[in-house]
Amino acid sequence: MVKKIKVLIVDDSAVVRKILSTGLSKDHGIEVVGTAADPFIARDKIINLKPDVITLDVEMPRMDGISFLQRLMTYYPLPVIMVSSLTQTGCETTLKALEVGALDFVAKPSLDVSHTLNEIVTELAEKIKESANVKVKKKEYFKSTGKNTITRHTETSHALINSTHKIIAIGASTGGTEALKEVLMQMPPNAPGILIVQHMPQLFTKSFADRLNSLCSIEIREAKDGDSVIPGLALIAPGNYHMELRRNGARYYITTNQEPPVRRHRPSVEVLFESVAKYAGSNAVGVIMTGMGDDGASGLLKMKESGAKTLAQDEESCVVFGMPKEAIKLGAVDTVVPLNKITPSILSLLTKM
Repeated sequence: MVKKIKVLIVDDSAVVRKILSTGLSKDHGIEVVGTAADPFIARDKIINLKPDVITLDVEMPRMDGISFLQRLMTYYPLPVIMVSSLTQTGCETTLKALEVGALDFVAKPSLDVSHTLNEIVTELAEKIKESANVKVKKKEYFKSTGKNTITRHTETSHALINSTHKIIAIGASTGGTEALKEVLMQMPPNAPGILIVQHMPQLFTKSFADRLNSLCSIEIREAKDGDSVIPGLALIAPGNYHMELRRNGARYYITTNQEPPVRRHRPSVEVLFESVAKYAGSNAVGVIMTGMGDDGASGLLKMKESGAKTLAQDEESCVVFGMPKEAIKLGAVDTVVPLNKITPSILSLLTKM
């Protein structure tokens, strides 16, 4: 008999707790061992019930979700899936939660809670199952004053010859927000144009791009249909839109569309990589990073077959080694590197192209 994943639901709304508890309990692989209305009740239930995964509301009474998460990651690290409001404030708080240690999130639109919650139960169940196997590392929020070791790149020491005609395409999902931050903060200001698909809903991609833009030497923004792809700029696919590369003479630009999801995602890494293979070919570097599922694997293979150089994040540094693993299995990957070596590896490849 397969052992069920024990889940604790933490939310101040009795309605939300009831809907999530009932919905998740229908999944044969999940057992909802308890619910909690606030972090103080949750703390006691975590100790007594020993859940495998916690779902956590972003906005909580008595102690906000971020403060609770920081304490949890310091003293009792567990896989946490945030349940976030699809609002500007909710987006910003969720991104902070991912930075603090949450593995993933689901977004609930504010209108008609009961209807929308039922819709996200399937997505939440899938993320719970994927997260249950993740070994969450302890973070010393209250025991040390250790600074973030990622340094912002401010030099132009890399001779990226003819970077105008080169493209970097990156795909990521679960764990990708923090991983991408590390990669992009190391990019020099003269880096070639970068195209990114990170699985995220609408609103979140804009907040994510703005957050990264405030930290990095390159410019980072949410992509708009028709944007040019130029050195020193990274474009993040907007939530709920596929992003594709196009070329007109010497000019690279992107288009966005709402064609059906691919590999269950929109935006899809697959769609981006296939377009880069077609229009950039050997002028591109493709990178597949942490994430569940197989989105991007066959697209990366097409990039490799078109002459592009391809990289995958290694298992040790991935939060979820799903997408890179599938790409490696397909033979789509030239080089497997840890997270902290991805940017140096990209820059090294570009100088040889």
